[in-house]
Amino acid sequence: MAEFRLPPNSRINKNGRVFEAPAGAKDVRTFRIYRFDPEGSEAPRVDTYQVDMASCGPMVLDALIKIKNEIDPTLSFRRSCREGICGSCAMNIDGANTLACIKACADVKGEVKIYPLPHMPVVKDLVPDLTSFYAQYAAVKPWLQTRTPAPPDRERLQLPHDQEKIDRPSACILCACCSTACPSYWWNGDRFLGPAALLAAYRWIIDSRDEARGERLDDLEDPFRLYRCHTIMNCTTVCPKDLNPAKAIAEIKKMMVDRQH
Repeated sequence: MAEFRLPPNSRINKNGRVFEAPAGAKDVRTFRIYRFDPEGSEAPRVDTYQVDMASCGPMVLDALIKIKNEIDPTLSFRRSCREGICGSCAMNIDGANTLACIKACADVKGEVKIYPLPHMPVVKDLVPDLTSFYAQYAAVKPWLQTRTPAPPDRERLQLPHDQEKIDRPSACILCACCSTACPSYWWNGDRFLGPAALLAAYRWIIDSRDEARGERLDDLEDPFRLYRCHTIMNCTTVCPKDLNPAKAIAEIKKMMVDRQH
């Protein structure tokens, strides 16, 4: 790959690179974006980009794509569906975890400050390393567990009111916004499963077709895996799908108590 050269309308200050808007820009917004390459020799920095919103879509992801395509091709971030479904573009925008594709630039006052999800190793720039996060999700065995054989001529049926119980928990897109907003997860991420994984665990615990409820609860009976949740509610506040991981965790704790009586 050819070496990247700063365009004429850019400069370097003590904090990072500054990319100024082109002459004649009509609607300029300033974006301050975290930059860091762990494989490089430079310390983390914050680069400043002035974007003409007159030729840009309304969402923060639109601005990021414009920056990468037209201003600075070295910027790295994840994105896919652009519709709030895949969770790829989760990042910290204006101090809160959210999805860049559903966050409108107009909803941010002043400079738009963009950082990767907090307290996660950085692969590059706005790309967090989610290896541990996915491992914790896998640890709750997020699949149907049964002992009885399936009916030979149909699927395992479920009553509508039972399906409604798992409808919302099943809507989690594993964006990691909730877990990376949780202080307990920041300090105990190696042992506390975090809101996303526990929401997934709850979804299977309450599934009427699943036959491993006891084993699932046994796996969570641990001072750290479940009980490091202190109901701070950050997870519920930031969830871009309006889910309630904190309530799901509280329900699991109640199940733990109920089965002891």
